[in-house]
Amino acid sequence: MAKNQKTALNVRRKNRRKIIKVTAQVIVLAVAAVLLANAIFDFRTYKEPDRSAWRQDQGFIALSYFGVGRTGTSKLVSKAQLDAQLKALYEQGYTTISQQDIIDYYSHGKKLPDKALYLSFEDGRNDSALFAQPLLEKYNYKATFLSYANKMGNSERKFLQPKDMLRMTRNGYWELGTNGNRLTYINIFDDEGRYVGVKDERELTVKSNVEYYNHYLMDFIRDENMIPLENRAEMEERIRADYAAMDKVYSESLGYVPVTYMIMHANALGGGMNQLVANANTDQIRQLFGMNFNREGVAFNSKDSDLYNLTRVQPAPYWSTNHLLMKLRKDQGQPMQFVRGDTEQADKWELLGGAAEFTDNRMVVTSPPSQAGTVYLKGSGEQDVTVSVKALGNVVGRQSVYVRYDRTKGSYLRLLLENNHVVVEQKKAGQAPEELFTYALPKVAWGEEDLQFDKASVYTKEQTLSGDRDDENEYPVNILGDRWLEISVKGDSLSVSVDRQLLLDRQPVDASIGAGGVALESEYHEQNEKDDIYDAVFEDVTIVSEPPGAEPKLLFTNKPSGLAGVLTGVQRSMNRAVDWAVETF
Repeated sequence: MAKNQKTALNVRRKNRRKIIKVTAQVIVLAVAAVLLANAIFDFRTYKEPDRSAWRQDQGFIALSYFGVGRTGTSKLVSKAQLDAQLKALYEQGYTTISQQDIIDYYSHGKKLPDKALYLSFEDGRNDSALFAQPLLEKYNYKATFLSYANKMGNSERKFLQPKDMLRMTRNGYWELGTNGNRLTYINIFDDEGRYVGVKDERELTVKSNVEYYNHYLMDFIRDENMIPLENRAEMEERIRADYAAMDKVYSESLGYVPVTYMIMHANALGGGMNQLVANANTDQIRQLFGMNFNREGVAFNSKDSDLYNLTRVQPAPYWSTNHLLMKLRKDQGQPMQFVRGDTEQADKWELLGGAAEFTDNRMVVTSPPSQAGTVYLKGSGEQDVTVSVKALGNVVGRQSVYVRYDRTKGSYLRLLLENNHVVVEQKKAGQAPEELFTYALPKVAWGEEDLQFDKASVYTKEQTLSGDRDDENEYPVNILGDRWLEISVKGDSLSVSVDRQLLLDRQPVDASIGAGGVALESEYHEQNEKDDIYDAVFEDVTIVSEPPGAEPKLLFTNKPSGLAGVLTGVQRSMNRAVDWAVETF
């Protein structure tokens, strides 16, 4: 009898679990269906700008997002992040332009708005359409939605299908473009120098083992000795066939071939690749498309640019709003109004360089290109002080905490977090910095899904055998760190803890480095060759003055406490739960 009761109990438990799982699946799918339907079938319409008022003749900027997610990932910007960036551009007067506006500008000499923005979303993901649509409506922005031809009509649910794309274009907020026929890699060698050959993206399950590769249209297909396996005519026919496939798929599924092409991979065509291959691509592109965004990394297209050699910037998921604005200021040369966030918090700090945004318990200090971005806490000229903070910026970069920072003398004590190393320095007035301590921290875990697969290039057989590849200790530039730092200085000594572990206990410091303020700083690292702007992210900052013989005094904190702290924790838990449900079901 007891055995039967136990069996019945187990059955009821299993049934309850099934009910909970099925209910969760139904809820998630229902919510996704409603949101997607709202995005696709929305009845709002885009309000066309008054082009007769356009007078600008200098050029335009182009932004292209790889994808948009609910809360963001290592590859997708979050919807809140996209909202903040578009809001900043909208408030500074940027107006989106269409594909035809660009063609008219270069082919017919027509003018552009004072601040012209071409906006696009690549890769054909349905979540990009889902989360971007309300923002396009909010700011009356137009964007181009790009897809791959071989995703049309397949069973991969994360990609929008032709009927959905056509519906999107009806309200005026969207135009269509293409990234090409397919994402396939050729001439692949792994990190041991072994030849892999040709693989579709879905077949490359372990991308971290790939060291050398190129994209399907960017070279001859070669053997393990980098000798072409095809002659010129065969190469030209292969490339022609890929463009013909695009023509056929789009013509049949959409009724037309999109005007805009963003070739994969960027910066190769006309940038050192085999000239015969370049010519084969160029001939097909000019026959099939009205324009080609051939390059990535610079946002500004000038009056002298070529319709088939346009450039765009792909904002990375780790970019803050100020990071994007700093990049646009660098590329376009126009002044930018950086966002400050919580003005009450911001007013407590003096900006010495770069930009800083304060939001809840987080402050993001953005460096200028190839320089340091620094904020200095007003009224913090103390001798004995303790600073604790979570440093959440990218591993590849420099995040610094200064104490006893005398801006007049140029003296200070500094705790530096750089590429997963801790460095402690002192600088006496009029002298160079002196290293007191350095320590390699335990490795930061990162997954295959975090890898940025963007090293496509033309190479030689000698390179594949030389071992001339990235140092195994280097981290991908998009990997976020998470370190709790504390530096405490009392009298003529300082102590440093990282992740609650005491690394440096009462290290003697020079007595001439007396009272001074507290500063936080960001600076890029040379390993990131594509981006010389860096966001140092400081969370739960607490700065306490500890004068000898007196009570400690709180100089600054943005760490939530009481009800605010509880609500913050609950919100983060809910976000994690929803993200888990979306990924699981």
